[in-house]
Amino acid sequence: MSIELQRVAPAEIEARSMEIITEELGRELDPELAPVIKRVIHTSADFDYADNLVFSPGAVKRGVEAMKNGCTIVTDTQMALAGINKRVLGKFGGEVMNFVADPDVAEEAKRRGVTRATVSMERAAALGRPLVFAVGNSPTALVAIRDLLEAGTLEQPALIIGVPVGFVNVVESKELILELENIPYIVARGRKGGSNVAAAICNALLYLASGDARE
Repeated sequence: MSIELQRVAPAEIEARSMEIITEELGRELDPELAPVIKRVIHTSADFDYADNLVFSPGAVKRGVEAMKNGCTIVTDTQMALAGINKRVLGKFGGEVMNFVADPDVAEEAKRRGVTRATVSMERAAALGRPLVFAVGNSPTALVAIRDLLEAGTLEQPALIIGVPVGFVNVVESKELILELENIPYIVARGRKGGSNVAAAICNALLYLASGDARE
């Protein structure tokens, strides 16, 4: 069996990938949402995200503005933190934070009988600064964000990215975010998602903020 590989220069691989995504989609996407959707498909090779990603009105614009204003991105996993382009974010004066691995967070979570993600979101709320939440793994992080908003202990975030993956309380936690009013969100409806998807959405917004033409 003979296999022929395309000869593509390293610098052109991503551009060619985006061309393939556009071709295989076979339909036009909303121009405002397309860079985010295509970035997620590029990361996951899953075309379901063309239909699964739900955007509140103006969510992409709000997310881009947050990046330009040097927001703090709070993730629920170290994997999402690692995948976000911190060099580009740093140019705007922003940073990425994750509290899950902090020993005192683990200790408090164990003492209270809650997840470390829950305590992490509480720590984020106490920062008192513009936040983008990038949740790719823990449904309890989304529940905590909703509870903190309802309790008035969390200022309105610049954006909630709700894309946890899995089977237990994943769908339900996302629906809680979709019910929020006047809060910008990007949510992957259903079971699909992941830390890589959360990072991809952040990076798409960062590339838009920096004027990067890539999709």
